Amino acid sequence: MVTIRPAKAADCQAIIDLIKGLAVYEELEEFAIATADDIQRDLFTEHPKVFALVAEVEQQIAGFALYFFNYSTFLGKHGIYLEDFFVKPEFRSQKVGFELFKALARVAADNNCGRLDWAVLDWNQLAIDFYERLGAKAQTEWTGYRLEGEMLNRLAQM
Repeated sequence: MVTIRPAKAADCQAIIDLIKGLAVYEELEEFAIATADDIQRDLFTEHPKVFALVAEVEQQIAGFALYFFNYSTFLGKHGIYLEDFFVKPEFRSQKVGFELFKALARVAADNNCGRLDWAVLDWNQLAIDFYERLGAKAQTEWTGYRLEGEMLNRLAQM
C-alpha cells in the first residue's frame, strides 16, 4: 500500500537523503550540496515557492517529488515543473512512482494547471520508459540552457 502526502517539516532529512540518492544515481553527487536546513527554509515558510510530496510504504518514506509552479504564456495558465523525482531502488516496481505522478496530476488539476514538465537524463532509459508508459512525450525540439555560478554573478553585475 502506497500513501502519498505533502511533505512535513519533520521530513527534511529524509528529503535530503532522497536527493543524495538521486544524485548518486545520476552520477552528480558532487553537485548535491543542499542541506536539511535549506529544505526547511524553502519548503516550510509562510509563502513557499517550492513544494514536495512524499510516498510512504508501511510508514517508511519510499520516494518524493519536489516541484514548483511556473507559467505558460502560450497557454495562459500555470503549470508545474517537477524539479526532482526519486524512488528508492528497493521500492521500485511497487507503484510508488505511479502514485506520485497521479498525485502530481491531481495537484495540477486542482490548481487549473495546463501541464506538468520535467527533464530526464538522456541515458536514463528506465525513467524514460516509465514516463512514456504514463503517456508523457519527450520535448526533443527544445534545448535546455543554464546560467550558474560565476557566469550568473558576472551577468548580474553588468
